Amino acid sequence: MTQMNTNYLKLQGSYLFSTIGKKVAAYKEHHPEKKLISLGIGDVSQPLVPAVIEALHKAVDEMGQQSTFRGYGPEQGYAFLREAVAKHDYQDHQIGINPDEIFISDGAKSDVANFQELFSADTKVALQDPVYPVYLDTNVMAGRTETFSNGRFGGIVYLPCLEENHFVPQIPKEHVDIIYLCSPNNPTGTAMTREQLAVWVEYALEHKSILLYDSAYEAYITQADVVHSIYEIPGAEKVAVEFRSFSKTAGFTGTRCAYTVVPKSVRVVDPEGGKHNLHSLWLRRQTTKFNGVPYIVQRAAEAVYSPLGQTQIRQVIAGYLQNAHTILLALEKAGLTAYGGENAPYIWLKTPHGLASWDLFDRLLEEVQVVGTPGVGFGTHGEGFFRLTAFNTPEQTKEAAQRIAMLKF
Repeated sequence: MTQMNTNYLKLQGSYLFSTIGKKVAAYKEHHPEKKLISLGIGDVSQPLVPAVIEALHKAVDEMGQQSTFRGYGPEQGYAFLREAVAKHDYQDHQIGINPDEIFISDGAKSDVANFQELFSADTKVALQDPVYPVYLDTNVMAGRTETFSNGRFGGIVYLPCLEENHFVPQIPKEHVDIIYLCSPNNPTGTAMTREQLAVWVEYALEHKSILLYDSAYEAYITQADVVHSIYEIPGAEKVAVEFRSFSKTAGFTGTRCAYTVVPKSVRVVDPEGGKHNLHSLWLRRQTTKFNGVPYIVQRAAEAVYSPLGQTQIRQVIAGYLQNAHTILLALEKAGLTAYGGENAPYIWLKTPHGLASWDLFDRLLEEVQVVGTPGVGFGTHGEGFFRLTAFNTPEQTKEAAQRIAMLKF
């Protein structure tokens, strides 16, 4: 018989959010009368803003006319969207990213997952702990890990993000080739300052490493000393790839659009020491495996950058940040310790009295019918914490916060 890729057997159980989904489905089946409120999976609740809807309708009409119909588009993305991204997100902020260094995709998750294909199987990988599971799982699938023991895979360098260091990852004492950084961070909701991020760029320059920088929550940054792009740090254009998404910025979780920035100055080497342009490798990968994002979706994303689109999405983002504030106030009133919510739509709740994170999940589900995400699902250092999201409606968020505050620990 045909043999499988045995690296998949190393994966621990099902995907975190699939496990949560199964638990919630089972509870609903046994308690159909109960009203559940989800502050778990980071899906948005507010509809697409009017400027985006108008652009979608216009693009759909274009697809129905012979003169404006479009078939296959450019795999890297239409120039109109890449130019809008380059101008609004970079050049207007004195960051020298050009449109041809931007790749439009159907999601930051898929880009982050797929980008590791460009590196050799023996590449040394470092990632934050706790952190979004996709970084680790895709490297497990690719065969870069050894055996799993005590909650960790051999072959991976884990960067503890601890309460005592404000959840900022510490520089590794050894050489690593690839470093995954997520800031503002999912799940802790905290963000690295300019000074803290500059240390990572310095490390990458010194060690000739690559930073894979997930900036999906950039639009939620409120603090002045937190950068919106890693390319605000001098030298980052030589060592960093940046991932951004319209999902949480503009509610595209179901519409699907994101982009990845790969500066032409980022280099990697072959076994003989020859240098190669990482941009060219990613372009080759995309043209081989990806047929591009639909025209109508890219027109919708372009509308996000219009003056009206910016006004409308900023109002939605402000609403989600207000939800985060509502949750934080309720937790504080209940005497619980929590972090995040200032630069990100996530609250990182410290479980009371050393309660295990899955035990808190069960208590919230069973006693107050609120769904969250156990911190241990994001890594061993997530144990003792619990993630809540601010993406529900204001009404549901307020009710969920009040329910949690009622719990007696």
